Amino acid sequence: MENNNSFFRKKKFHLETDSSRHLNKTLGAFDLTMLGVGAVVGAGIFILPGEIASVVAGPGIIISFIIAGLACCLAALCYSEFASKLPIAGSAYTYSYHVFGEGIAWILGWSLLLEYGLAVAAVASGWAAYVKSLLAGFSLHIPQAISGSYNPDKGTYFDLFAFLIIIVIAVLLCLGIKESTRVNNLMVLLKVAVVVLFIIVGVFYVKPDNWTPFLPFGFSGVITGASMVFFAYIGFDAVSTASEEVKNPQRNMPIGIISSLAICTLLYILLSGVLTGIIPYADLTGVSAPVAFALQAIGQNWFAGLLSLGAIVGMTTVILVMSYGGTRLLFAMGRDGLLPKSFATLGKRNTPVRNTLIFAITMGLVAGVVPLAQLAELINIGTLFAFSMVSLGIFFLRKNKDLPQDGFKTPLYPVVPALSFLLCVYLILNLSAITWISFAIWFVVGIAVYFIYGRRHSQLNIKG
Repeated sequence: MENNNSFFRKKKFHLETDSSRHLNKTLGAFDLTMLGVGAVVGAGIFILPGEIASVVAGPGIIISFIIAGLACCLAALCYSEFASKLPIAGSAYTYSYHVFGEGIAWILGWSLLLEYGLAVAAVASGWAAYVKSLLAGFSLHIPQAISGSYNPDKGTYFDLFAFLIIIVIAVLLCLGIKESTRVNNLMVLLKVAVVVLFIIVGVFYVKPDNWTPFLPFGFSGVITGASMVFFAYIGFDAVSTASEEVKNPQRNMPIGIISSLAICTLLYILLSGVLTGIIPYADLTGVSAPVAFALQAIGQNWFAGLLSLGAIVGMTTVILVMSYGGTRLLFAMGRDGLLPKSFATLGKRNTPVRNTLIFAITMGLVAGVVPLAQLAELINIGTLFAFSMVSLGIFFLRKNKDLPQDGFKTPLYPVVPALSFLLCVYLILNLSAITWISFAIWFVVGIAVYFIYGRRHSQLNIKG
């Protein structure tokens, strides 16, 4: 019998789906930390600090990264409490199902699919551009028709490299999360080593005079910079999608989420400080590769190839972790019946092979055909919406006696979740009009899918 209040019906912790549909617990705190760093630290760390310092914040970008890092830390603390109490696949979608109800959970899940999907497609496009540039350095060129997204004026119709990297990552994920995390861990260590090497080499060429004036655009420029670099942290929430595959989640989930965010924040602060210390912020205007520019300025040309390798590896781990997050979200939504049950089908290695391949082929085609420069902003609104709902959800979580009461607790309650929620809402309101319009269209499509399919096939609907 269909529940007329289906939009707000909640899942009960003790009624989670049967054990045959659960994922293996194989991940520890170190694996989670590497997943978080893998998702957050991409090519942007080599680009973003120079762009924002030159036109918005000046050397004060160091403070911008600190403010943005603190803002993300507030959301991370809220995620950590949910992840330790609800160690189930699905991240913010699953959390909302327990505290807000099915309809809100669906909207959040639908928003996160947008975040993960577009992140994979957008980063794959950047990855392909870096690889093509690297090949060109060896005088290797691929046919124009398959060298970029659909643009007949430029003679490009499909970005083959972007498509292929997504498919390769999907095959790796199908082999098993343990195997995937081993590869991810190695790549994360490599790209962090490149960043640390730049910091160590560059610090000897820092001229303190380049930090004067420290706030050339005033403190308002620092705040504007913080809102812009906030998006450099997007991805740490993907760690929470691994909850169901984590050993001792009450301990390891908070460690993984918070430590990965702390590492990324420290790297961003140190790199931006060294960069603006080597090169006057005004000289970074219009420079597309500021870190490489700084290395050339100090005569460290040997580092350029290593830097390109670090950027490629960095983007590879982002594709891997965001693909992982997307497939685990599809698994959770399929298991709950809101999407076809085939999305929750597990293969021989206890991985959701079918949904992984569907997700990869879909996003691979998007990356291969669609120019994503404008669509990339949609990643931001989907993420911030999830952050805000998780922060708000802490208030309902504390009142829900059906859920476990042990595990990690967000400190300074209710101040931390309240501040996190307000900050996320503030940043959402400052996004562009086209982002809002595009998100509204995606939202309407999602609501239609829920009422046409999800509500009828929900496990909660079937059970009563």
